[in-house]
Amino acid sequence: MTKKIILDCDPGHDDAIAMLLAYGNPDIDLLAVTTVAGNQTLEKVTRNALAIAEMANIRGIPFAAGSARPLVREVEVAPDIHGDSGLDGPELPTPTLSLDGRHGVNLIIDTIMSHPPKTITLVPTGALTNIALAARLEPRIVERVKEVVLMGGGYHVGNWSPVAEFNIKIDPEAAHIVFNEKWPLTMVGLDLTHQALATEDVVAKIAQIDTQCSQFVVELLDFFGKMYKQAQGFDAPPVHDPCAVAYIIDPSVMTTQKVPVDIELTGTLTLGMTVADFRHPAPADCHTQVAVKLDRDKFWQMVIDALKNIG
Repeated sequence: MTKKIILDCDPGHDDAIAMLLAYGNPDIDLLAVTTVAGNQTLEKVTRNALAIAEMANIRGIPFAAGSARPLVREVEVAPDIHGDSGLDGPELPTPTLSLDGRHGVNLIIDTIMSHPPKTITLVPTGALTNIALAARLEPRIVERVKEVVLMGGGYHVGNWSPVAEFNIKIDPEAAHIVFNEKWPLTMVGLDLTHQALATEDVVAKIAQIDTQCSQFVVELLDFFGKMYKQAQGFDAPPVHDPCAVAYIIDPSVMTTQKVPVDIELTGTLTLGMTVADFRHPAPADCHTQVAVKLDRDKFWQMVIDALKNIG
C-alpha cells in the first residue's frame, strides 16, 4: 500500500533529491508539493521546484508557493551552501508547469481535508512556516494527519548556530507550533543526516545510471560538495532532506528513539535549539521521536533505485 505524502520544501540541492526520491519510489504517492522561503527566497525556491519537475517530467501533481517569510522574523537564506539561485550547479530547464492557484498553506489544508483521516504524512524539509500556519488556520488537520516526518533540528548538534539547525533557526516560532501540536512527529535531524554523506563511491554509482536525471543529481552533488567543504569543512556533503522521505518509504532505514522535544525561543545563544530530554524514559503520551542511526547502504540504494525508475 502506497504512503500518501505532501512534500513542503525549499529547493535546495538536498530538497531536489528528496523530491526525486519521493516521485521515483513506487511506495510513495506524492499528492502535492508546496514551497517555503528558506534556502533561498520564495520566488527562487519555487522556480527551482518547478525546474526539478520539468527535468524529471513530474506531471499530475499540484505545486503551490507558500510563505515568503517567517512568522515574525526577517528572511534568512543560505547562499553559502546553495548559491545565488538556491540550486546552483546544473543548468536548470525552463519550467512549463504552472503553479496551483492556491496558496501553499491552503493546498496543504485542502488536500488533508479531502482525504480520509490518518492517510497523509506531512514531510517538511524546510522552515516550518507553512505547516504552522496550516495548523492554526485549520486546527482539524492536526488529528487528521497520519504523522509529521520533518528534516530539521538536531538533538546534539547545530549548523546555523552552535546548537540550532537552519530550518528550525530561521523560523523558531513556527517550529514551536509544529512540535507542540499533538500529531505524531519524527525529527530527522543533523545527528542522523550527517550520516548520509554523498561520498565519491555513491556519486559514482549515481553517475553509472547515465540518465538525464542522474546526471542532474551528479552535478547537484558536485556543487553541493564544494560548498559544504568550503563552508563547513565536510569532505563529502550530507544529503539531509531525502532522509525524511526514506523513513516513510521504509522506517527500518533508521533507528529512532521516543523523546520529548521542544524549541527554544528566548535564549540569547540558544534560539532555535531543539531541546530533547533524554534524562528519563519518554512518558507514555510522548508524541515526538528523533532519528538516531542510519542504514547508509539501504538509504543510498533507495535513492539510486528511484533515479533508475524516473529514467
